[in-house]
Amino acid sequence: MNIQWYPGHMTKAKRAMKEDIKLIDLIIELVDARVPLSSRNPDIDDLGAGKARLILLNKSDLADERCNLKWAAYFQDKGYYVVKVNSKSGAGLKAINGVVQEACKEKIERDRRRGILNRPVRAMVVGIPNVGKSTFINSFAGKACAKTGNKPGVTKGNQWIRLNKSLELLDTPGILWPKFEDQVVGIRLALIGSINDEILNKDELALELIRFLQKKYPNVLEDKYQTDASDAVGLLNQIAKARACLSKGGELDLAKASRLLIDDFRSGKLGKITLELPSENTKAE
Repeated sequence: MNIQWYPGHMTKAKRAMKEDIKLIDLIIELVDARVPLSSRNPDIDDLGAGKARLILLNKSDLADERCNLKWAAYFQDKGYYVVKVNSKSGAGLKAINGVVQEACKEKIERDRRRGILNRPVRAMVVGIPNVGKSTFINSFAGKACAKTGNKPGVTKGNQWIRLNKSLELLDTPGILWPKFEDQVVGIRLALIGSINDEILNKDELALELIRFLQKKYPNVLEDKYQTDASDAVGLLNQIAKARACLSKGGELDLAKASRLLIDDFRSGKLGKITLELPSENTKAE
């Protein structure tokens, strides 16, 4: 399965980010805790060279907690500040203000020496589509400042939001990069909803998910759907039966079963699942 998605507005958004980076003290980068490395845009490191960096492991409630701890340690070893959050419930958000002050300590001290007191930290919020940037901003601010949606591409332009006297946020659109060199990355991003669903073959995507679960979380499908087949296609057929996915003629509707399986994964109904670990991914070494 070959997955590529880079709509035209992303090029424009990247240009705008390059312009705005001059105004920024800190980059707050949201990643999906289920795929922390695959959901990082590699261009951000180039754009943000020399800036303080904070990574938020968002949707950490949907990910395997043991893996969350490994990823937090991995990014900290690379020199990033890291906070695990669930933007929908607000879990972890209270810790962010303190971490922002710590990450920007040098900037705040520099301002103080120059006699500039109480200038707010300016942070750019970045991330690929559908990692929850707008939900994070609204939860963090305690009010609806940014448009939200459960599909990629809701935020179209940059928007400044003053949170309090000490912090201003710049919301940016979710941008991918022009080409996935590794198609495993494309599959992982498709599974978490960061790729436009309309261009995807959901049947193939569901089979990829089944194969992964068989290998890493072998009891999940059996517990959820009472399956016992050994091959991916057989399991998808059993899931279709379990969820009563039937076409008009009474045939099993595998397309519907595929959509339901992917939705169950995305919403956490299959349990807490992480799709990658630092040690398994060559890019993480």
